Amino acid sequence: MTETKEINDAPERLTLRKSAKLRHRTLVQELFQKGKSVYSGPIRVTFRALSDEELKGSFKEAVPDLMGPVQFMITVPKKKRRHAVDRVLMRRRIREAFRLQWHPLRQRIQADPAIRTLSLAIVYMDTTNAGMETISAAVGSALSKVRKKLYPQPKGDTDC
Repeated sequence: MTETKEINDAPERLTLRKSAKLRHRTLVQELFQKGKSVYSGPIRVTFRALSDEELKGSFKEAVPDLMGPVQFMITVPKKKRRHAVDRVLMRRRIREAFRLQWHPLRQRIQADPAIRTLSLAIVYMDTTNAGMETISAAVGSALSKVRKKLYPQPKGDTDC
């Protein structure tokens, strides 16, 4: 006797798709010009929530099809980490930590009709390589701060 699992009961796969990659020049420029930042350990996250109208205004023609609810980019400045192997290592650690922790934020953005997409830039700010535990904790804390800035709770409400 075999049990069949319904598609809705299957756990969500923790993957990053092409639609999650922030790759449009205008969106990146506007993110750093008009975005807000939060800091957590060696990580700085700059974010900007875009409505449908703002997103349409960022492009000359139609909005591209592959626009996920959350789009991100990771940068490790050459000024902070001189060697390419160190920059690649930090990018991989940040990407893995983000991949494991971004789903609650994505689900919240998808449920919000006012936000079409959330652009994130994750910047590694330290001059030394950090371990995976440190990176994971910093990324989780930064994403939590972004969620709190986007959706502030009323003063009397203590429910998370």
